Amino acid sequence: MFATDRPWLRVYEGHAEPESEVFEGSLYDLFRNAVEEHREKTALSFYGNELGFARLQALVEKLAGSLAASGVGKGDRVALMLPNCPQYVIGFFATVRLGAIVTQINPMYVEREIEHILADSGAETIIVYADMYPRVKNVLPRTSLKNVVVVSFAGEPEGLDASHHLFDAFLSKDADPAPDVDLDPTEDVAALQYTGGTTGVSKGAMLTHRNLAANVQQAIDVFVADPGLFASNQRIVAILPFFHIYGLTCVMMFGIRMGLNQLLVPRFDAQEILDLVSRERPILFAGVPTMYMALNASGADLRKHRFHEIQVYNSGGSALPVNLLHAFEEKTGRRIYEGYGLSEASPVTHFNPIFAERRPGSIGVPIPGTDARIVDVETGENEVPAGETGELIVRGPQVMKGYWSMPDETVQTLRGGWLYTGDIAKMDEDGYFYIVDRKKDMVVASGYNVYPREVEEVLYEHPAVSEAVAVGVPDEYRGESIKAFVVKKQDKDASEEEILAFCGERLAPYKTPKAIEFRDELPKSTVGKLLRRVLADEEREKGRDPETTGTAAEDPPSPS
Repeated sequence: MFATDRPWLRVYEGHAEPESEVFEGSLYDLFRNAVEEHREKTALSFYGNELGFARLQALVEKLAGSLAASGVGKGDRVALMLPNCPQYVIGFFATVRLGAIVTQINPMYVEREIEHILADSGAETIIVYADMYPRVKNVLPRTSLKNVVVVSFAGEPEGLDASHHLFDAFLSKDADPAPDVDLDPTEDVAALQYTGGTTGVSKGAMLTHRNLAANVQQAIDVFVADPGLFASNQRIVAILPFFHIYGLTCVMMFGIRMGLNQLLVPRFDAQEILDLVSRERPILFAGVPTMYMALNASGADLRKHRFHEIQVYNSGGSALPVNLLHAFEEKTGRRIYEGYGLSEASPVTHFNPIFAERRPGSIGVPIPGTDARIVDVETGENEVPAGETGELIVRGPQVMKGYWSMPDETVQTLRGGWLYTGDIAKMDEDGYFYIVDRKKDMVVASGYNVYPREVEEVLYEHPAVSEAVAVGVPDEYRGESIKAFVVKKQDKDASEEEILAFCGERLAPYKTPKAIEFRDELPKSTVGKLLRRVLADEEREKGRDPETTGTAAEDPPSPS
């Protein structure tokens, strides 16, 4: 018998236990156990250099000792501002080894964003990549920073302050071994994962040791249908940024726990990934939709580059257009399994399990140990029937402790043990969930609710469309109408009239875009997520200018 309000449990019949076994130790305990199990294996590969598990642990212990000697202790915040590289992994585990809190900073952030996170977290230590070091120096007087450690692959960077340290020199300091620290995995915070920032002040989600360890195990429960597949130090592509929660949990910590050789790639370049896969023959690739778009549009023969040998493809971060999914799968002969998550949930809450039916366009079912409901948008209290839309709420061991120093926002987001995601979704009769859109992105046109993702799915069906974003723009008659931003495929062409007519045949009149703006590229986050809010903000600014109200810009501004 399965609970009628949890129909997704049928998916797990005969497979993973619905209540996932949660690792009860700290993240460093998880790391130490993985080292003991995989001591003779390679943990990280970085441009021809390999680092084994045993050596990685020795470096982690050495850095932890140096950090402790510099005053870092339990509860202190240590900022990491690094691309994917061995120093990130060493810095992460050295920090949690001391009971300190990893504060994630996107290396692409500008000074204003860096200053906000450093000031908000109160971090006194930062490990930063040399190219980003000048930005940190510029904001230093307005922060609490005392220790600055610079990672450089090309010698001492120009302008290095005498009181700051190169990573290798700091690591080799003559320091006592790191002290043992008593931790409560359920209560003690391991990482501050700052969310977005495009819609307001970026908030630090407090993720405990248990939150992250639980989500690693939950990821294993649904990613790994055959444990033997990962038994011999297989290679995986580590292109998702570790400073992003998807890359941190589902690649970095997943790879450590499973004893995998992570092929570290600092930034996405389609040709580099084609060459890497062809040369190294990895078995797992986790990416965001724009990575799959770029690979699919590269013109390369993906089978010739051995993409058909990759056993597991995962996608997350934003919605994966169904036509892109089918096109990529046709070229590789392999399925992409889409999931869903958010920073506040470490991040994974839903996934299309490899061992069960996959439904294109769906984010799948709640992962083991996770409950989910769809509730009415107005009150957030009443569960809606299957097939109807509402706000998705979730609960499970991966849900954050709260927002750092933001009690009011925490109370709004965590209610009665449930995390209110802010995403509009629906559940079918079998318990598969579908994201319709962000609650705050919903457009009201002529009194009707329009979800931009539905419009974007239609745009992606057009043979000339490579990328598309739909936003709401002010409309004196309708209140709001839909405008679409489109990047055309290199070998295809289409006019605004043709695409508008295409949409008009497939969407209700109030959903059909009233204008199309072609661009060479669309704004993206550093993990490749299309930034709809940036385009919406641009349109809102235009709306304040009477000379541009109601018209499309003849010379559109460059994406930011």
